[in-house]
Amino acid sequence: MVPAGSRIVEPELPPARYTWGGDEFVMVELDEAMSFRANFKALAITNELRSRAVDGVVEIAPANASYLVRFDPDVVDPRRLMDELREIEAGIADEEATFETRIVDVPALYDDPWTRETLMRFRDRHQNPDGTDLEYVARINDFATTDEFVEAHHGSPFYVSMVGFVPGLPWAFQMVPRDKMLQVPKYIRPRTDTPALALSQGGAFAAIYPVRGPGGYQLFGMCAMPIFDLRMELPDFRDNVVFFRHGDILKIRPVDREEYDEIRVAVEAKKARYRVEDIVFQPHEFFANPAAYNAALVEELYST
Repeated sequence: MVPAGSRIVEPELPPARYTWGGDEFVMVELDEAMSFRANFKALAITNELRSRAVDGVVEIAPANASYLVRFDPDVVDPRRLMDELREIEAGIADEEATFETRIVDVPALYDDPWTRETLMRFRDRHQNPDGTDLEYVARINDFATTDEFVEAHHGSPFYVSMVGFVPGLPWAFQMVPRDKMLQVPKYIRPRTDTPALALSQGGAFAAIYPVRGPGGYQLFGMCAMPIFDLRMELPDFRDNVVFFRHGDILKIRPVDREEYDEIRVAVEAKKARYRVEDIVFQPHEFFANPAAYNAALVEELYST
């Protein structure tokens, strides 16, 4: 856990880089590397653009440190659109850009039998062929045991900095100062198989695999709740096949096998729902004392 007095101090952002993507896209890069400051600003800008409902804007896609806007050049003048994006950017202070979001309870069974079976099939592609992924990442992050690593992994919430690459896949950045972040390399060579809902990490990003497929992130456990529902059968997916949104805050909650199985029964019965609390995120308060701010968010989630 992060000491109560720790702050998150990040450098000022460089001038944004505006470029065209063919005849229908504007690409805006706020920084070359992911940071909370760049991501919060990308989200604030795209939220403001969306609220203006500009004629001719077809799609708005925020990412880790950039965003993409697709437009119809027959409806909106591209130069006017770029001018409007610059004007929105100029009006947003990096640490004052509050935004509405959600904190979500994410039950997960760490060191589960399914990801363990998978990772053991691919030890020839791993840095540590004689142990598990959890054993490897605990060692390289200077933890004495895998239990200590797991405690650190779920001990602070994760912020969803982007959704995509695979439909519904959340890229999640742990909400701690950079020197406290857990860092893990990807596999030497990707696996050809990963179970759906595997909880994983590569670099500083945690991720949940929405569907079964290949992958190279270290495997830690199995999430109990779906994050992608193509048939939109579960209550949380009545409006969208994807559950997570850019800006969501994930509280990964470790569960035992009994609770995991109970949740899966509810999922199969199409009755399971996420525990969610709507919040207004305050970046300046988070930067000032992330441990205290995170604790308040978690308390709000579980107190209702």
